[in-house]
This record gives sequence, C-alpha cells and structure tokens, in this order.
Amino acid sequence: MTRFLFLILLSLSFLNGNAQDQQPFYFHVNNLIEALEFTGTPLEAGDKKAIKTAVESDAGVETIQKIIDGYVLFNIEINAESRVKVGQGNAKAVLFQNGWKTFLIKIQNKAGITAGLNIQSEQAKRTYDGGERIYGMAGAGKGTVVTRQNINDRWLDLGLYTNEPMKPSLSGLETEYFIVQLYSRDSGKRAAKFEFDCGKSTQDIGFRNEVNILFTCIPSQKIKLTVKDEKQLPTTASFIIKDKQGHIYPSQAKRLAPDFFFQPQVYRADNEFIELPVGEYSITYGKGPEYHSRTKILNVENKASQTFSANLERWIDPTLYGWFSGDHHIHAAGCSHYTSPTQGVDPQDMMRHILGEGVNVGCVLTWGPGYDHQKQFFEGKDNKLSTKDNLLRYDLEISGFPSSHAGHLVLLRLKDQYYPNANSLNEWPTYTLPILRWAKAQNAITGYAHSGLGLDVRNDSLPNYEMPRFDGIGANEYIVAVTQNLVDFISTMDTPPSWELNIWYHTLNCGFRTRISGETDFPCMSDDKVAHGRSYVKLDNTLTFDSWIEGLKQGRTYTSEGKSHIFDFKVNQSEMGKDNSELNLSKPSKVTVTAKVAAYLNEEIDPNIKKLDLEGNVWAQKPFWNIERARLGTSRNVFVELIVNGIAVAKKEITADGKLTDLKFETNIDKSSWVALRILPSSHSNPIFVLVDKKPIRAEKKSAEWCLKAVDACWEQKKAKIAPNEIEAAKKDYENAKDIYRQLINESGK
Repeated sequence: MTRFLFLILLSLSFLNGNAQDQQPFYFHVNNLIEALEFTGTPLEAGDKKAIKTAVESDAGVETIQKIIDGYVLFNIEINAESRVKVGQGNAKAVLFQNGWKTFLIKIQNKAGITAGLNIQSEQAKRTYDGGERIYGMAGAGKGTVVTRQNINDRWLDLGLYTNEPMKPSLSGLETEYFIVQLYSRDSGKRAAKFEFDCGKSTQDIGFRNEVNILFTCIPSQKIKLTVKDEKQLPTTASFIIKDKQGHIYPSQAKRLAPDFFFQPQVYRADNEFIELPVGEYSITYGKGPEYHSRTKILNVENKASQTFSANLERWIDPTLYGWFSGDHHIHAAGCSHYTSPTQGVDPQDMMRHILGEGVNVGCVLTWGPGYDHQKQFFEGKDNKLSTKDNLLRYDLEISGFPSSHAGHLVLLRLKDQYYPNANSLNEWPTYTLPILRWAKAQNAITGYAHSGLGLDVRNDSLPNYEMPRFDGIGANEYIVAVTQNLVDFISTMDTPPSWELNIWYHTLNCGFRTRISGETDFPCMSDDKVAHGRSYVKLDNTLTFDSWIEGLKQGRTYTSEGKSHIFDFKVNQSEMGKDNSELNLSKPSKVTVTAKVAAYLNEEIDPNIKKLDLEGNVWAQKPFWNIERARLGTSRNVFVELIVNGIAVAKKEITADGKLTDLKFETNIDKSSWVALRILPSSHSNPIFVLVDKKPIRAEKKSAEWCLKAVDACWEQKKAKIAPNEIEAAKKDYENAKDIYRQLINESGK
C-alpha cells in the first residue's frame, strides 16, 4: 500500500511541475508511513486514503500536512539563526500506563540545517550515575547530569525512533516529521516538561525551546491468559494484539526480549499476563502451521480481574503418526536481533519462540556475529530448558568465517566447536572441505545453508541446465564436497525452490545420496518466526536429538512449511529412510508408490500471494515456499507430483482441507532411478533409490556434464579468497571432483 502510494505521489509531483519542491517531501512522507507501519502504529486507514486523494486532486503539500498534523504532539520551529522553538501540537496528550505511545514531531526548518535532534525531559526515567541522575535524552547528544530528584517524579520514558527508513538527523527539508515514543509508568493526570535542541547554543531565548504538557495516562488492565492446547493442557502460543486503529500491542519499537521488536507477535504461556488499556482489541492466536489461527475480540474494562482464553485447535498432529518437526538453522544473535546483535539473546528467550511455534527440535547456531558471546551456550548436548516434546540444542554455522564465501555450513551434533590450532575465527580454513572433514571426524551431521544463494537461475523449471554464477554463500562448494561424501544434506525453504532443488536433482542423477532438510535461518533470511521451513523426521520411539538427527542424515524425512505433509512414502514395500532407502529390482519393472498426504489451504484466497503469482519471475519472490502458491485456480486443491530422476512423471489432485488422503501411483522404472513426492512449493520428500540389476544410478548424462562445468564455475568464483597456504590442497579437491564427474559422464551412456 505505502509503496504504491509513493509511486503515485512521485509521478504526480512531476506531472504537476512541482517535482523540485514536492518530491522530497512526498518521499519523506512515504518513509514516515512505512516506519509507522513497521512500529505497529500505522496512520488510520482513512487518513492514508485522504493523503492519496489529496495528491490525486492536486490539493498540495499543505493539505497532506494538515492530515499528518493530527498525530503531532510537538511543533518545532528552527529559525534562520538555527534557534529552536517548540509548542504543543494537535495530537491528544494521552498515554497508556505501562505501555508505549507513538507521536510525531513536526519540524519547520527555516535554517535548512542537518544537525541531530535532541529531546530530553526531567520526568523521564533513567539510571543513577555516580550518585547523580541522568535525565532522559534521545538523539545525537549526551544526557545532562542533574542533581538527584525524587524517584517518584520519574514517571516517563522516551525515545526517538531513528531506525531505517527514518534518520537521527534533520534532512534539511523545510518541513519534516520525526517519530517519538513515550512511556508512562503511572495512570491519571501527569505533567512533563520537554526540551529540544539541535546542538550547542541552538536553544531559543526565554526558554522557548521548552514545552510543558499535561497528559492523561489511561490505566492499563492486567489480563490473565488461559492458554490450552488441543488436549486442554497448558501450553505456549503466539499472540498478535491490535486495537481498532491497527496499532499493535505491546509496542514493537520498545520491546525487550523475549519479545522481539521486528515481529508483530509475542509468545505467552498459560497463566501469564498481558497489560492493555481500556478498549477493544482483536487478538489472533495460534501455535505454528499445524494449528489453526483464530481471532477473538477482547473488550478490556476498568475492573480488577479479566481473563482471555486461547483454546488451540490443530488441523493435524504429525507426531501421532511418528513424525517430529525441527528447524536446524536458528540464530540468537546477529541480523534483525535486538539492540546488541553482537550479543543477542539467551536460551530462555529462544526457547519461548520454539515452544510458541510448536516445533519439536530447534537448533540455535552460533555464527560470526555474536560468536564470542553466544559460544558460551554450546554444550554438546540438549539445553537444560528442553522438554520431552521440545528440544533446544546449540551448534555451529560456519558463517562470518574465512570460508563463508564458498558456502555457509551447518554443523550439527558437534562435540567440540573449536577448530584445531585456530585461536580466532580468522584462523579457520578459507574453503569448506577441511571444515567438513573436521566435523565428520567427530561424527557430526553436515550440510550447506540457504542453498540457493549463488545458484540463482532465471527460470523455474526442474531440472534445468542453466549455469548459475556460484558467487554466493549457499550450496556452492557442495558441488565439490558431495563427491567426497562429506555432505549429509543441503537446506531448503528459505530461497527459491528452483535455485535450491536444481543442484540437488543433478547430483542425485549422478548417483550421490545427499538429502534435503528444511530451515528458516531466523532472523536473517526471515525474521517472521522460527521454523517457517521444517524437517519432519520419522521416529520409531520417543523423541531424542540423536534419533532425530540420525533420521535427518538417513533421509527419513520430508521438508515442509508445515501446511502440507507426506507420511509413510514407499515404493513397493521399501520405505523412505529405512534400509538405506533402497529398493532392488532384478529387471525393469512397474512399481507402486504410496503415501498418506495432507494439506491445508484457507477457503479464501490470500490476495497478496495471488497477486505475486500473476507477476513474472514467480519463484524468486517471497514467500518462496507457501501452500497458497500451490493452489489450483480458485479451488482448494493442490497437485501431488511423482518425481522420477527430477521429472514429474505423474500427478494427482487432492483437496487441501486438512484430511489425510491415501495416494497410490504406478510407474515404470526402466533403469536405476531415484523417486520422490512433492507438493510444490510447500513440501518435498527425500528420495527412495530404486536399483535395477544392482546398477548404480546414472540417470542423466546431461546432469553429470552440468556438474563438471559447475566445478569450474565455482572455482573461478572462490579461488581468489582461498589462502595461499591452502590453495594447492583446494585445487586438488576441485580436480578430484572433476575426475569423478568425468567418470560419471562415461558411465552414464547417452
């Protein structure tokens, strides 16, 4: 909505001949609208529409300002001598007890300066420092030390929102807006004095850079949550709380872990509380993709005791059939994480998210950002916060290390996280194969992360023979490592399917048996939630990390974003992930493929995703894996495809109503082949290997030729960043890989 609005604003400003004056202001307004939406405090829908109408009718900048000015608490004028004067704006001076409220600051910058904006208040809460109290200040300058005051007078907290697309400094525009957030400890009437400046000696004379405001602080009410799962047992769930204007609670911009500012949802357990002012709220709750998402209205009243009940409902429970979900790629530091990404958050914060998304195994990977802080949580065993149904494990991603250019590695079930003779990250190897050998020596499970990065192609056919650049951090050097049996899996579900699956299909066609897994790379590739991409592993007994990770290695698993499931996939009586996933045939034969399949689509089409699917380059747009993108027309149906050597040889239509469907295919196997099932782009099984007359799989000569060329493409991209003392060993590894592919080409026939 906001980007569309901006394009209209921008184009019309040029048509009207006022681009020089209006376009920068329109650009700023667009950024302001986007920032307010990100913080969970959007402009009211009617006001956004009015802004659009004002532009279309050529009403001009002043009309737009009048609309926005309704949200302004502080009007600031900077005169030609850079003196700052402030007055109270049009917004109602209403705060919420124990909650943050967002307002705007309007700045008329007649001096055109680009200094930082500072705001401070003696009523703002801060900590003591050296026996004196630093009173609140947000902006470029430092706080001012004053004498100790009565703590009870410190009822306020404040901050300027200066994250992208907003800025901490003035732009020089004649008119612009800043976002300020205020927090009240108290309820009732409260007064505060605010002071503004843009640096030393910019205060106007006569204390005109100060303004006193009397606030009405609406009391918050403590709401007790009753959160029960489908068995009426206490659990943890996800909650998105919005008022009538669409504002999200608690305020995203000022959240502290375990609530993350970059997510609209919070996670709360049974018998925990939320605090909300009196009013009407819509509360959407759920627990990951296996549960229905429900919305209820809560009317918060001014009374002592109130309760909100969230009774969770599953549409499917894979554990009843022996399948347990996991996300092997989660981070507790770096990327979107928090105000201190170099440290991140602690295990108890991550565990809440694992519980709230209903994932059975969560692997939190220490990596370059935050490494020095996060490495303390590595134990080589389940974290003590684990439960019988939800396991938390710390392991390692080789990202932000010298080898990262060749592909990020996921190392699971490590016993030791320190590479021999490396005293710092900079002393680790500069390509991936030595690290894989080190991990394998301690019986770790190894794979490549966010596989499609660097393997992007300009089509969505599978398999395809376009040669990617191999210039990224996905499964690039996999093309070499797979020939040395050093890779257990490559990761899917956080990059486009045709990028991820193509290299895997080609290596399967060559006879290699690497498996796939599902991951999220939270909060880097995606910060929506943990476990958007999942691996579902079949277990014969109770859940343990060792049994789950062995199932991942053996390919007794399918990947899914949780909205479709492929249970008990068999070719004849050979089951995926058992007995090496092999079926032996004495001669070419017809085989029977069976599975139990379920999928869930809402009856209503998601218009946002439908719009994407009507545009070009479909698979290269987020969400990459989503059941909505498998919908057939306007129906509630999807296709289940039978894949033989990468080719869809048959498909059957099922209704995505959540019910399990018994599927049966029959197909001819003329030569040794691999067989899989998929609902693209939602889920994909691992393969069953069907050997005819005990011959190895050499499914496609063109695949082996593609892989041989890919080794050279990868070498050209990676060699410049391999250290001089490792270059000869790396060259030997690459040449060995090429020799193996040449041999496979000769064995593949036509």
